[in-house]
Amino acid sequence: MTPAPSLNIEGSAAFAGTPLFDTVSLEVPAGQWTCLLGPSGIGKSTILRLFAGLAEGVAFSGRIGADDGAPLAGRVALMAQDDLLLPWLTVMENATLGARLRGESADPARLRRVLEQVGMAALAARRPAELSGGQRQRAALARTLMEDRAVVLLDEPFSALDARTRARIQELTVESLAGRTVLLVTHDPGEAARLGHRIVVMTESGMHDLPPPPGRVPRASGDPETLKVQARLLDELRKDETCVPPTC
Repeated sequence: MTPAPSLNIEGSAAFAGTPLFDTVSLEVPAGQWTCLLGPSGIGKSTILRLFAGLAEGVAFSGRIGADDGAPLAGRVALMAQDDLLLPWLTVMENATLGARLRGESADPARLRRVLEQVGMAALAARRPAELSGGQRQRAALARTLMEDRAVVLLDEPFSALDARTRARIQELTVESLAGRTVLLVTHDPGEAARLGHRIVVMTESGMHDLPPPPGRVPRASGDPETLKVQARLLDELRKDETCVPPTC
């Protein structure tokens, strides 16, 4: 894997003439987890797709790239909320899909290591319909790791999991993506407080940082400082919330 760069974006975006977000400025530090938190429809996923080069139809005005000046193309992997596993392929075949689409041969030894790393080696021959939700996300993580990209973009990949499985997959993902530049889009204040080296809140009023809790990620869910940051994040998200009686 090539050294992980930091990312930056500054500008505005629109789709079919409708603004998606006004001027934003975001720096994503190298080799760390940055959590981008905000309500639905604010433009978080658009930022992810712009970094990935997949924002088809989006008109972007500004600058976007990496601090080393090299193109991001070929250095980015995207893991979405839906696992996007192809149902007719096995876990092993889904994990190596990127290489197959490029006409390349996946390294069998590396594939075995990755499947063992995510706890899917014993299920390598199963198809998605035979897997639980957590197992499917593990298979999707294996596919991401097989791409071996320095930059990993995560678009709410844990949101559909039950609480226990979500915590376990979060921990596994942090361990598996060590040293990479990770940008995680999430609606969940608890997830951001637990996983972020940097936490950025995006609302209708703009984009700003909120200091993360102390300690290594992933932080314990019940840690008092983590819970304090979780509560502060929820308050930040509700600042622009429309007041509805009788709570006004």
